[in-house]
Amino acid sequence: MAITPLLQHAILHFMKHRLLRVNEIVKRELSVLLARDVAFDDALVTVNQVKVTPDLKKAHVFVSVLGSEPKASVMAKLETHRTILQADLTKRVVLKYTPHLVFHLDDSIERGTRIIEILQELETPKSDKK
Repeated sequence: MAITPLLQHAILHFMKHRLLRVNEIVKRELSVLLARDVAFDDALVTVNQVKVTPDLKKAHVFVSVLGSEPKASVMAKLETHRTILQADLTKRVVLKYTPHLVFHLDDSIERGTRIIEILQELETPKSDKK
């Protein structure tokens, strides 16, 4: 039986929607686990986005760090807790595979803040110097 282009499009559409739902579920549950199980000294760590690969074997987790704790220290702590977080994620989210968590620092909030500062500087009229 041949797959028609319409059926192929429907399958791809379903898979895309499924992956988006998996991304959101993993993001939500991982956020809860981080808040509950991992203590950061002087930092607020938030999960901004999760991108699970189509084969469900890897989850790229993008986190932002606000506060005075060094970002390298936060990333090291996340990597240290990675296996525990994966095990707890397995208990909370039922998937064919438990995705291997790969943490990435997301600096998009800082970049956005810097862009807003630059735009505000451009909008502020320069005072006339006499």
